[in-house]
This record gives sequence, C-alpha cells and structure tokens, in this order.
Amino acid sequence: MELQSLKNRFDLIGDDPQFLRALAVAEQVASTDMSVLVMGESGVGKESIPQIIHSNSPRKHHKYIAVNCGAIPEGTMESELFGHIKGSFTGANENRKGYFEVADGGTIFLDEVGELSAESQKRLLRVLESGEFYKVGSSTVQKTDVRVIAATNVDLMEAIRQKKFREDLYYRLNQIPITLPPLRERRGDIFLLFRKFAVDCADRYNMPPVSLTRDAQAVLLSYRWPGNIRQLKNIVEQITVLETSREIDAAKLKSYIPQNEDLHPVISIPGQDGGFINDKEVIYKMIYSLKQEVDAIKQKMSAGGLPVPPQNIQVEPDNPSPSNSAPKVIVVEQTPEEEPKDLSIESMYKERIIEVLKKYPRNRKAAAEELGISERTLYRKIKEYGIDLKKKKK
Repeated sequence: MELQSLKNRFDLIGDDPQFLRALAVAEQVASTDMSVLVMGESGVGKESIPQIIHSNSPRKHHKYIAVNCGAIPEGTMESELFGHIKGSFTGANENRKGYFEVADGGTIFLDEVGELSAESQKRLLRVLESGEFYKVGSSTVQKTDVRVIAATNVDLMEAIRQKKFREDLYYRLNQIPITLPPLRERRGDIFLLFRKFAVDCADRYNMPPVSLTRDAQAVLLSYRWPGNIRQLKNIVEQITVLETSREIDAAKLKSYIPQNEDLHPVISIPGQDGGFINDKEVIYKMIYSLKQEVDAIKQKMSAGGLPVPPQNIQVEPDNPSPSNSAPKVIVVEQTPEEEPKDLSIESMYKERIIEVLKKYPRNRKAAAEELGISERTLYRKIKEYGIDLKKKKK
C-alpha cells in the first residue's frame, strides 16, 4: 500500500520524513509477528501505529485490544491482563477472562508500558517468550497467541538503569523500534494539521471552518507545542466553538496559547531522566526573563534620578568535556558590598519547579505540562530536590 493511501485510510496528515518513515516501518512489519515498541512524547499520536500494524496483518480478523497501563491501578493490573478465578481475592465473585485470553489470535497494544509493576513485567515476559500465563489465583497454565505492540513516552533504558524496568523485557518488546517525532520537529506539518482539525471540527458542529491571518500563522509555527498534536487539536476546537469571527489573528490565537510558553522554536533531545526534555532550555528562558526584570529595574531607577549600579548577566559556556556539566548563570553587580551571586542550573530549575507547583497545587499533570516534562519526571524531580510545599515556614 502506498503511504498516501495508508494516510487516507487512517486519516493521518503530514509529509515530514521522520513521520513517513514511521508509517513505512509500521506497514512493512505488519505481516510479521515481531513485537514493536513505539516511542515518542505524549500527544504525538502513537496509538495510530498499532492500528496500522493490526489492520494490515494476518490477525486483522481477530481482536485488537488497547490497554493504557498507566490508567489501571497497580493492584488490579494482573487481573486485567491475565484474568482471575472466583474467590482469588476480595471482590472476585466470578471467573474473569483477562485481555490476553480475550485477544487470543489478535493484537494487544500496551500503552505506557513503562508503568507496569515488577510482577506484571515478569508475567508479560513469560507471555512473550512462551505464550503461557496463569490467571490470578490459579495454578493452571493457559496458552494464548497474541501479538504485543507496546508504547512509551519515557526513556526505558534509564528506567533499566534505575532498576524500574526489566532489561530482558525491554529487548523482547523492542524487536522493531518505531519513533514518532514531536510536533515541533514537524514544522512543515503544523499548518496542515491545523487546517484538517479546523475542517473536521467545523463539520462536526455545522459551522464554517476558522482560518488564520499571516501573522497568526507565524505564531502557530513558532510555538513549541509541548502537548504536540493533542494540544493543537484541542486549541483548534476551542477556537472553532468559542470565536464568532472565522478569521483568527495573532493576538486572538495567543489568547488560546499558554502565555508562559516560549514562542521561539526549540530543538528537543532525548533526556536522561525518562523524557524528551532539555533542562538547559528551561534555564535559558529564565535567564532571558531575569535580564528583562533587571533592565526594567534599571529603567525605573534611572527615571527616578537614582544612581544605577553597573550590572551584567553572563552565562558561562558549557564545559567542552564529556562530563555534561551544566552552564552557570552569574549575576555580576559591581558594588563593593556584594559578591557575585552564582546560581547553578539545578538551583534555578528547582525554583522554577516550586513556582509552577505553587501555581498548580493540586494538579501535577498541569504543572508537568507547563514545565514541558512528563508527570513521572516531575515526581522524580520533586523527590530528588526534596520539595515539600506542605512544610510550614518557621
């Protein structure tokens, strides 16, 4: 099947080479029974890959089951996946088939596979290696013939180093790796996707589609899109429903985009802590903000006839050694009373996290999205930095 026909069939938009490569690999491996691991940030559309594979495979006439491993409580995960027998635990009032039994002959898509517990990982590995599993509470071995496709938005190799994910399971799942790029690396596709979502939403609500002025298009293309395609689609739907004018200018579009987000293009690199985040990017945004505040203070002092102390904000260049040492921000104030203040990347990042957590005290998901990291990474940073907003100040 040609890629254009494949895109039409699954209602996919985009001509980015990385995106097309992912579709081509999915189509190519569909006829095999090899396990596939789909990688990419949250919101990039990873769920389309297993659907393409299943629909083009010999298993297409059997069950396709998608399981969000991050949404199932840890205590019930094994029962959901492998089933249980009556009386095996409190509330088990009857025998129940698990997903692997129901999908026999078909395909199971395990989204957020990195969230599986150690015991569930052990059971999954056995199914992948031998097709065998036990229902919870049973000693009878059962067999199943299921193709497994998994997806993750975290760095599983880092999870392996932290002893949170089995290395043997990783290599068993990762027979065929497919990576979907973030939206900011598909800039040529952003406006195409906007138009598609605008037309789809207009058809759904029986109204004319919205369009963008030239300056609004520039804003659309320069935004970082931390929530990727999902975020773009949500914003298009909001604009379509809430705006009376069908032509959206830059000012109106910006009102739907979080104001604390950087409007300049950035380059995303795989992080070491389970995401696709570049910590330096956050720091440089803060440096720019700090410089603006300093300039504003100097202007006020100058306007009031007060002496303005010479001040400069510098960023030491990265250490060229392979140690990955972080750059330092140095605020230099040329007064005899005060020494230069040295702020490391860690201390500034910690302050930024605290600031966002105070903004969203009961919504870790929103805080993670504003920081441009995953919820899992946010929780790790909170623990790493010993952040506790509940402590009372003395």
